[in-house]
Amino acid sequence: MTTAIIYALVCLLFTAVNDFVFKLFASEGRSSRGGFVAIVGIFWFLALVWLPKNPDSSLAMTLGWGAVSGFFSFTGNILLIEAMSRQSAGLCSTIYRLNMVFVVIGAFFLLDENISLLQAVGIGLALVAILAFLPDGKDANASPTGFYLALLAAILRAGMGLSYRYAFLQGADKNGIVLINSLFWIVGGFLYAWVRENDRNLKDRRVLGYGVLSGVLVAGIVFFMAGSLSSGAASIVLPIAQMSFLITFVLSVIFLSEPCTYRKLGALACGGLAVMMLALGAAT
Repeated sequence: MTTAIIYALVCLLFTAVNDFVFKLFASEGRSSRGGFVAIVGIFWFLALVWLPKNPDSSLAMTLGWGAVSGFFSFTGNILLIEAMSRQSAGLCSTIYRLNMVFVVIGAFFLLDENISLLQAVGIGLALVAILAFLPDGKDANASPTGFYLALLAAILRAGMGLSYRYAFLQGADKNGIVLINSLFWIVGGFLYAWVRENDRNLKDRRVLGYGVLSGVLVAGIVFFMAGSLSSGAASIVLPIAQMSFLITFVLSVIFLSEPCTYRKLGALACGGLAVMMLALGAAT
C-alpha cells in the first residue's frame, strides 16, 4: 500500500501541474486550444498504445463506450481550458475535481448505487465549496461565464467516469477504453481548431510547447495512476489524486498572483473535506 500511495501522490503532483499548464496556455489569448488538445492526445496515445488488451473483453462495449466516454473527456477538457481563460486556475481546478459529486449522484440514479451518510455529507460540503466560488463581482478579471463553464466541464467529466463504470461492468477493456479516449482528443482537437477556431496553423510554437509539456504530464498521470491502482485500493488512491486542486491553487497564487481570500480558502477546505467524505463513504 505504501507504493500505491507514493504513486498516487506523484499522480497528484502531475495532475496539479498539468492543470496549471492548462491555465498558462489558456492565458495565451488566440493560440489554438484545439491544436493544443490534439497534441496532448498524441502523447497520450503513444503512452498507452503499447498496453496489453484483454482478449476476453467485449469489443462492442469497448468501442461504443470508448466513444461515449471519449466525447465526455474531450468536451470536458476543452471547456475547462475555455473556463480558465476567463476565471482563476484555483477556482476552475477545484470545481473540476469535485466531479466526484456528480459521479456519486449519477451512479445513484443511473446505476442503482447507494449513497451513504458520509457521501451525503461530502455532497453537501462540495455544494458549499461551489457556492463559495460563485463570482461576487469584486474581481474585475473574473467572469461568471468562466465559473459556469468550469461547472459544466465537471459535469461532463463525471459523465466520463460514469461511462467508465458502466462499460467495465459490461465487460469493456479498460486499456482499450482510455486508448479510444486519446483518439477523441486528437481528432476532436483538430476539428475544434479548424471548425470552431478557424485556425489551421498548428505550427505555433506556443501551441507545440505547451502541448508537448502537457502531453508529457498526461502520460505521467496515466502511468502513475495505473501504478497506484495496481498496487492499492481505488477508494484510497483515487481521492488522493483528486486533491490536486489544492496544489494548483497554491501555484496560481504564487506564480500568477491570483487573489487568495478567506472565502476561497474556505471553499478549498470544504472541497478537500468533500473529497475525503466521498472517499470514506465509498470505502464503507
